[in-house]
Amino acid sequence: MNTNERIREFLAAGPWAVVGATSERSKYGNKVLRCYQQSGKAPVYPINPRASEIEGLTAYPSLSATPEPVRAVSIITPPKITEAVLTEAARLGITHLWLQPGAENETVLARAAELGLEPIAGGPCLLVVLGYRE
Repeated sequence: MNTNERIREFLAAGPWAVVGATSERSKYGNKVLRCYQQSGKAPVYPINPRASEIEGLTAYPSLSATPEPVRAVSIITPPKITEAVLTEAARLGITHLWLQPGAENETVLARAAELGLEPIAGGPCLLVVLGYRE
């Protein structure tokens, strides 16, 4: 499946989660969460172990803590954390993963391959695809 097909599949249905969501509006973890909200993509769950609420939504410490299984995950974390997120996603059976620019490196992509995952990586940002508005 090519990148455009994977993006189409990723956006086809939720629930979605944003790992690395933050209340700091200048950071991409917040912009991606707001982009889902602007696009009417719901439900979307912010994932941040140090927050209880982000952009009016209850935040969860991990993917496994969400109130329902997540189908697709945007990951906006440093590569070291991304590796752990991939491991958790694989354990939960989540296969629709989008590594936003900066969340991936060679080690992360190797780990994804070890886990049998084919994340969207090295391509467009969700903000561009969905048309984020400040």
